[in-house]
Amino acid sequence: MDIRRGTKMKIILTVLSATVVFCSYAQPEADIILERIDQNLSSENRIFESSMTIHGRRNSRTITSRTYAVEDMRSFTEYLSPPREEGTKMLKLEGQLWIYSPSTDRTIQISGHMLRQSVMGSDLSYEDMMDDRKLTETYDATVTGSEELEGHKTWVLELTAKVEDLAYASRKLWVDTERYVPLKEELFAKSGKLLKRSVMSDVVQIEGRWFPCTIFYKDMLKQGSEGTEFKITDIRFNRDIPDYIFSKAALKQ
Repeated sequence: MDIRRGTKMKIILTVLSATVVFCSYAQPEADIILERIDQNLSSENRIFESSMTIHGRRNSRTITSRTYAVEDMRSFTEYLSPPREEGTKMLKLEGQLWIYSPSTDRTIQISGHMLRQSVMGSDLSYEDMMDDRKLTETYDATVTGSEELEGHKTWVLELTAKVEDLAYASRKLWVDTERYVPLKEELFAKSGKLLKRSVMSDVVQIEGRWFPCTIFYKDMLKQGSEGTEFKITDIRFNRDIPDYIFSKAALKQ
């Protein structure tokens, strides 16, 4: 009788152990998921060209640009088209932002409440473009469930800010369980009010990482906007970028 009981106990423990291993495999810890996202989306530096299509109720317009970025500290963007925006340049240096306008031949610094303003009438703010820090450095996360999204299985993560200087106090992510990239995101204020929503698509593998090349942003508070589509048309990671690009002198060149 004791032997049978011992055998049953071993079977139960084996099943429980297998269940724990399976669950651990099926759903990693939230911080591991964030690390995998950072590995895909973050890099030492990047050079990319993009188009930003701003959809209004009556018409749409597209702006193209080229950006050089080093981690989350330095970036330089030059707008290429249309003619009205051509030659406009944006420089970020360790939390400070300057914009050069060729029409006025002036450089102005964007700071304080101005960072919340729309970039060229889009659904993105200067804050959105400024903050490129890793999720693991800025948010604590909890896995709250799983859902299927556009044919892809996703883990649903609730993120809470762990540093004070963030535009969004909390975020909700739907993360592809196979490729570890967000496919949808909601951004919230401290009050819990939904501020923005974005949907990621055109996920491709580039230099060993999965990367969404199209992001559709919707500012939930912006009147008259039908959303903004941001599409990366070319991107290269970890390239040599000359230091002189990240200088205020380069804005007028």
